[in-house]
Amino acid sequence: MASTILEMRDITKTFPGVKALSNVNLSVEEGEIHAVVGENGAGKSTLMKVLSGVYPSGTYDGEIIYRGDECHFKGIHDSERRGIVIIHQELALVPMLSIAENIFLGNEHARYGVIDWNANETRTSALLKKVGLKEDPKTLITNIGVGKQQLVEIAKALSKEVQLLILDEPTASLSEKDSQALLDLLLEFKRHGITSILISHKLNEVNRVADKVTIIRDGRTIETLAKKDISEDRIITSMVGRSLDDRYPSREPEIGEIVLQVRNWSVYHPIHAERQVIKGIDIDVRKGEVVGIAGLMGAGRTEFAMSLFGRSYGRRITGEVLLKGKPIDVSSVSKAVEHGIAYVTEDRKTYGLNLIDHIKHNITLANLPGVSRHSVIDDMRELAVANAYKAKTNIRSSSVYQMT
Repeated sequence: MASTILEMRDITKTFPGVKALSNVNLSVEEGEIHAVVGENGAGKSTLMKVLSGVYPSGTYDGEIIYRGDECHFKGIHDSERRGIVIIHQELALVPMLSIAENIFLGNEHARYGVIDWNANETRTSALLKKVGLKEDPKTLITNIGVGKQQLVEIAKALSKEVQLLILDEPTASLSEKDSQALLDLLLEFKRHGITSILISHKLNEVNRVADKVTIIRDGRTIETLAKKDISEDRIITSMVGRSLDDRYPSREPEIGEIVLQVRNWSVYHPIHAERQVIKGIDIDVRKGEVVGIAGLMGAGRTEFAMSLFGRSYGRRITGEVLLKGKPIDVSSVSKAVEHGIAYVTEDRKTYGLNLIDHIKHNITLANLPGVSRHSVIDDMRELAVANAYKAKTNIRSSSVYQMT
């Protein structure tokens, strides 16, 4: 019978005005892949940040028992010294540093205070082989795709002699092929005795690799399912608190005339000037229509959307954009916004939010004239608009003055 490597008992974590976790319990056996699932905002990532020391001991209530010892991690380095390594959903790699430099950043092999680059690169080659990458250790992170970057993060975790690997939505931005490769790697780690905690919304992936599943809803533990009891319907029912007859709401689309047309849209890479990323795309979007843009990672989906939104990506952009049959100027973000075009980025931290400002300003920043009078911001109108959107989109915070 496998021994228990981790117990989290009655974990409670409160932010100003919001209880993110309430008496959550989690028990993980050594060598298993244990999935933690729940809706957005259920508390999954918060729980893992408690475990890894991102939220240090003293900022939460409850106990963490790891390998029989009660642990009080004051920071992420404390948990890493015990072999607990977390890979966050938003990758923490430096684009203009090499793979080797990223893997050993802050943990470089050195002799007499001088970095031994040969030792770092030799060790990196061995780690990359373990995760199935054939890249040169000197390759810059910016020159490899997101799928390979995810594997570099795992190689970085292996360099820290990981015993308990936490992966927060590791396949969220990966293609099907890259996702399967990563899941295969987790199963290989399991064969070598590494324990993993997997956070994922992709229930088919959970079904494939997980030995147990713990469901969290509204900051509380609902149940833990053994392998034989795991099914997508059972997980969904526990996640939302009721049985679902239909996973997706029924709808009757009313498709109208063509609203947006893009003609012969071409874009070149912002750094590698000779590399054409988008090659003559044509697209029509009708009123009331939802148009999906599909493709493998690196196919140019995000690059197309960003370049269309005020040329936020790329150089040497050519092509034409028509709104209701008339050409429009989208050469800057402000001009795109003036024409009613908005963009929701996949990278919230880098492109979507001002992280050193509060929720109110982040909500209204894209349309300051809408909360202004005679070019002066009306604070009360701005507050009313921010509160309205907070309620409409169910933003969980103490107030709109909470920092993002």
